[in-house]
Amino acid sequence: MSRLAGASDGPSGGALETQAYFAELRARFHARLLADGILAVNASGVASNADGGSPLSRALAGHIAASLKAETAGERLAGQTAGGQFEQACADFLSATFAELGHLRPGDWSISRVPSRGHMSGVARFQQYAHLVELDSAVSTNPTLRAVLGNAYAIAPDVVVSRVPVSDDEINAGRCLVDQTVATRAAMRAAWQELPILHAVVSCKWTLRSDRAQNARSEALNLIRNRKGRLPHVVVVTGEPTPVRISSLALGTGDIDCVYHFALPELIDACRAVAPEDTNELLDMMIEGKRLKDIADLPLDLAT
Repeated sequence: MSRLAGASDGPSGGALETQAYFAELRARFHARLLADGILAVNASGVASNADGGSPLSRALAGHIAASLKAETAGERLAGQTAGGQFEQACADFLSATFAELGHLRPGDWSISRVPSRGHMSGVARFQQYAHLVELDSAVSTNPTLRAVLGNAYAIAPDVVVSRVPVSDDEINAGRCLVDQTVATRAAMRAAWQELPILHAVVSCKWTLRSDRAQNARSEALNLIRNRKGRLPHVVVVTGEPTPVRISSLALGTGDIDCVYHFALPELIDACRAVAPEDTNELLDMMIEGKRLKDIADLPLDLAT
């Protein structure tokens, strides 16, 4: 799908110039980050996603902010405030883009931010992790289990993508495929289980420090270990400007599907302009190794 961006009035009539709709939604996403003060530049010229103590981080973040036309504002938002707003902006971007892919991934989909960080507020409401409710009840009443398991099973993601099971009428729309005698344990059949099916977990990290990277990895491993059924997509979206910190999550396989940057083309341009050769090589390695992509790639990857 595309949207009209302009037209040529040349002597031959010219061709219509169009902008991909995802490019338009990506621009709106960045405009929201600017409008909400998530991405801003303070009076000292330091962008809000930069590490003020790192010259390279300041330079890269400043270059990205200039590319996205960030204006000088006050001091950065408090970490928790910026993080929550970044999560909501990512959720809204995914909702807008994924909704356009119904022809590739039909279904009754839901994309939402998980605002609560309560003990059982996360994935236990989905089909693959519903058993965690019983586990939590057992642990809460058994000190021995609590000592052994701790809270390793408690998973409270930032943004979730889920699908509602379908009725037998929908499954049998073309011809009778299922009845009461066959496929009676399939998670997709609403006749046999009504919980939504978790399709993806998106961890949103406006910046990456060592503890935040570790939290994302721990969450991914808990999702892998505690599931009963298909593993959902496990991805991270970040606004971190320094490739070496991004690599703490992007390099390696087995837990996180991929890391998505909020402005990857702008980060590439920033690295080419101000970063040393080894930083550019690291960035290229993550991109060529399919471990780092742009946020606009995410909805299509989720539709795979």
